[in-house]
Amino acid sequence: MKKNSFFVISALMLAIGYVEVNAQNNARPATSHVFRRGMVIVSPEIKPDKAVTFRLFAPNATEVTISGEWMSGFGASAPLIKNDTGLWTMTVGPLNPELYGYTFSVDGVRTIDPNNVQVRRDGTRYESFLIVPGKESELYISGDVRHGNLTKTWYKSGVLGLTRRLYVYTPAGYETGKGKYPVFYLLHGAGGDEDAWTTMGRAVQILDNLIAAGNAKPMIVVMTNGNAGQSASQNDLPPTSAPGQQPMADYMKYAGKFEESLVSDVIPFIEKNYRTYTDKDHRAIAGLSMGGAHTQTITNNNPDLFDYIGVFSMGIMNFGVPAQDVAKIEKERDAKIELLKKSGYKVYWVGCGKDDFLYGSVTGLRGFLDKHNFKYTYRESTGGHTWANWRIYLSEFAPLLFR
Repeated sequence: MKKNSFFVISALMLAIGYVEVNAQNNARPATSHVFRRGMVIVSPEIKPDKAVTFRLFAPNATEVTISGEWMSGFGASAPLIKNDTGLWTMTVGPLNPELYGYTFSVDGVRTIDPNNVQVRRDGTRYESFLIVPGKESELYISGDVRHGNLTKTWYKSGVLGLTRRLYVYTPAGYETGKGKYPVFYLLHGAGGDEDAWTTMGRAVQILDNLIAAGNAKPMIVVMTNGNAGQSASQNDLPPTSAPGQQPMADYMKYAGKFEESLVSDVIPFIEKNYRTYTDKDHRAIAGLSMGGAHTQTITNNNPDLFDYIGVFSMGIMNFGVPAQDVAKIEKERDAKIELLKKSGYKVYWVGCGKDDFLYGSVTGLRGFLDKHNFKYTYRESTGGHTWANWRIYLSEFAPLLFR
């Protein structure tokens, strides 16, 4: 009897539930009581022909534009078109295989692409980015190869009176091996920090792929913060002053100090804590823009430290030098380059884009080196003062090292 009662009650409950559900269905659409999936927006969409479509849902906006690194001209932008649902779109290209950064502007407000998880930081600026696949960009993608490791580590700088952070790339096999490695000191430009070469420059992916293919020697790569007054990047430690408002006295206070610190603090720290060779034949240094100036200062002042030297998008500049001191500085520069020439360096590599605003300074550097019969390799590329060029320079310079 109890068993029959159970089935009767169960049948009644099912019947009541059926009536209630049908009543609800008659009262409103069947999907109203379930979670609806939000609009799926694909942006960027890289098409087989390498054209790229960008999309942004902004129904209340009156104007949306995009600025991207495939565009020519400083501050160039292009409009997106709005449809009747509030979705803005535009298609560009086909684009050459490369890594491109871009941002949207919505009614004058700059923003990243909310539908793109690929975001990078360049100093105080954030940008979305995409990689158009192809032979020219394959080094920038993490391939199916043995990967090295990137360590963020801290060291004490007696020269600067700070505890500072640097990034160290160790190649695949370093942690499990016992052998020593050569060291490449890679310097960023103005506005960047110790994160720049890994985030903007794809240094880890480039080195992993070059080494795996046998196109570069396994090496340790050290990426420092070239801003002598900072302990670490500003997204980890708050800046001491608003961007662009640091007093000139603070800049002058640290003039030449980063270069001194790299020699006195960074190199000894690396050679004490990592398995490295400690002779000039196994040391390389290169830098872009401000880092190119740092590279020149360090190697001119210390001709017996590095056999491999790279200067990217930077030449000779006398910015801030009083007119009465120019002749003295040029005389000192002449003497130093002669010492560097006699040091027996192996590679001195200079690269610059044809449209770089520092192209004239690089021309000046080449003329200076030619005057001294100083052997160097010059690489002139298209484009300007951009990471697109600096990634290429790293890809071409690294294979020359430690041969």
